[in-house]
Amino acid sequence: MIRITALILLVALTNSLSAKGPQRVYLWKGKAPGAKGNEPKDRPSLLLYNKTKKKTPVAAVVVCPGGGYGGLAMGHEGHEIAKWFNSFNIAAFILDYRHRGKGYGHPAPLTDAQRAIRLVRANAKKWAVDRERVGIMGFSAGGHLASSTGVYFDKGGDSDDPVDTMHCRPDFMVLCYPVIAFGESFTHRGSQRNLLGAKASKEKIRSMSTEKQINKKTPPTFLFHTTEDRAVPPQNSIHFYLGLKKHGIPAEMHIYEKGRHGVGLGKRIPGTNSWPKRLREWMAGRGLLK
Repeated sequence: MIRITALILLVALTNSLSAKGPQRVYLWKGKAPGAKGNEPKDRPSLLLYNKTKKKTPVAAVVVCPGGGYGGLAMGHEGHEIAKWFNSFNIAAFILDYRHRGKGYGHPAPLTDAQRAIRLVRANAKKWAVDRERVGIMGFSAGGHLASSTGVYFDKGGDSDDPVDTMHCRPDFMVLCYPVIAFGESFTHRGSQRNLLGAKASKEKIRSMSTEKQINKKTPPTFLFHTTEDRAVPPQNSIHFYLGLKKHGIPAEMHIYEKGRHGVGLGKRIPGTNSWPKRLREWMAGRGLLK
């Protein structure tokens, strides 16, 4: 009986500890724009990893996991990334955005990402982040979503909701093996179909092919990809980089030889596993770690 009781207590303790994760904050207090219901899948949110050792405001990154706009790779492209940022005092906010797997296509994911950036800025003091150092990071289709925020943004405006008064332009972008181009031979067709539908017009496809929408206000960008990526070929990053260069936007790109699509931090891939260090150096060089 003593052993059984001890086992029950151990299981209860384990469950209580595992339940203690990052705080979840919904992007809207009520229904999100275009919501089809009020279930969890209809309520986009942020998972907060904003506990750092710094006493002064730190840079923040909204993290967009990939998943082909049909799911979310919350583990290796979400929680692992957020914890890595926290390891050197960067606040991270994982975006649990709407996608086709939840019944949503365009513009819901972009609406969620823009709102996430506004929400972090609106809560800058509360969450101990620097309102002028709020970036966005995305993996795979999440990279397409992140890049979309860098070409489609606004200044905010008059609103009864203080969050909507904030601008939604990211101060920097980090794009990891991103889906970028639509309507091309190297397009990830599943992401395009999930976001825009199977019968999207040529105009809509072009408008969401983000390398064609880069402008002079697109934020500085870090990109990384791998040559062995067959699902989302590196041409996606290359074309976005060339678009940034054309418009004079500060950019850095690394294309590694090894690694299939979806490597995350790439811990076990020699060479490729250096990309987090390169990113940290780039962020330091841009004054984001001050």
